[in-house]
Amino acid sequence: MIVGIMGAMPEEIEPLIAGLGEVKRHEVADNIYYTAMYGSLDLVIAYSKIGKVFSALTAATMIERFGVQKMLFSGVAGAISPELSIGDLIAATRLCQHDLEITAFGHPYGYVPEGKVFVEADPRLLEIAATAAHKNGIKLKRGIVATGDQFVADEERKNWIGETFGADALEMEGASVAVVCDAWRVPFFILRAISDAADMDAGFDFDTFLKSSAKKSAEFIFAMLDEIDQAQ
Repeated sequence: MIVGIMGAMPEEIEPLIAGLGEVKRHEVADNIYYTAMYGSLDLVIAYSKIGKVFSALTAATMIERFGVQKMLFSGVAGAISPELSIGDLIAATRLCQHDLEITAFGHPYGYVPEGKVFVEADPRLLEIAATAAHKNGIKLKRGIVATGDQFVADEERKNWIGETFGADALEMEGASVAVVCDAWRVPFFILRAISDAADMDAGFDFDTFLKSSAKKSAEFIFAMLDEIDQAQ
């Protein structure tokens, strides 16, 4: 089986690559893709760069060029739900694009003709994630994740996204990866570590958090890979 693993930034895939043996490097469409073996699984790993366009391009390339059959995404997100705190891991049950808007034509926010507001994550991969979390004593939450080409720091905008989509967290890549995977019928799983929340400490250091969360997320992704490998 060929499993794709994505992040948006180099820091989000570095612990994954460091945890593998021989890794091959491939240059495709102005990006770098890494291939390696993990147990009986063929892995394809890449960081897309930030935003919906780059993440969609990377996901499509991984599926079309490298034949990825399951997609795992790992990165950070901001909290909307007060139930989420810095460092929490959340698995997306469904994803939407909060900045997609043609309401002037009578459509709801996040919808375009022949599209849909929400894309559902793969139920089986969510089950595998729950099993991996239980076996490794990791607390994994679930919720709706909203995606947009905006770094949202405005409380009013965050509240609007939460109320409009029922979203628990927001970020900049997940829904575009979901749309690509859904079109190709490739099961996908989106994992996010919460980087900012309502209870955010004024002394919070994002760069330090990014490194620690990337390591924590990588450990979880490897636990999922173990489960996927055993299920073959």
